[in-house]
Amino acid sequence: QVQLVESGGGLVQAGGSLSVSCAASGSISSINVMGWYRQAPGKQRELVAGISVGGVTNYLDSVKGRFTISRDNAKNTVNLQMNNLKPEDTAVYYCHLVDMGFRRLEFWGQGTLVTVSS
Repeated sequence: QVQLVESGGGLVQAGGSLSVSCAASGSISSINVMGWYRQAPGKQRELVAGISVGGVTNYLDSVKGRFTISRDNAKNTVNLQMNNLKPEDTAVYYCHLVDMGFRRLEFWGQGTLVTVSS
């Protein structure tokens, strides 16, 4: 069983910075992608950023140049550094892991709230 434990988030003023981190534990294959999704009230969950074991990244267009995702493969952790935050970034942020070992499995964290005030 894989568990994802998130930390970070909170309240920040527009233009400020926050980071959220996630630590994965359990049996995880060496072929996986970790990332962050977010869900704002009344909206669908969307992919914010993802990163492969090899360091290949992808970002939601609206966060490019402001957010940076990174990971530590030895520790199975992923971090999302968020700069120049905007009120529209307010959402619950969820850590996500796709394990592409013997069979494709997906795991989610419990979510952490990021609130950006104007």
